[in-house]
Amino acid sequence: MTDTLAEEYPEGAQYIRDAVAEHGEEWVLDHYYEKLYPLGVLMDMPEKDELPFYDETEDDSLTEAERVEMYRAWGEYRENLRTGTKPGQ
Repeated sequence: MTDTLAEEYPEGAQYIRDAVAEHGEEWVLDHYYEKLYPLGVLMDMPEKDELPFYDETEDDSLTEAERVEMYRAWGEYRENLRTGTKPGQ
């Protein structure tokens, strides 16, 4: 983890560092939006493309609109699980 990332995101950098230690950089990149980025509700988290091991030629990042749509769909899914209904009911 770079010093700059740790300075800008002190809490978030520790979670990222722990995830890299436990699972590896590839896992963090593959699961960033599902497992780590939602912590941004509680603390400042970097964008995926700000990670020091992110390579724009090999890795992809979601746009703001794509992230909003993904989290909206997850919200609907959780609500359907909670209420026991199917989409559109």
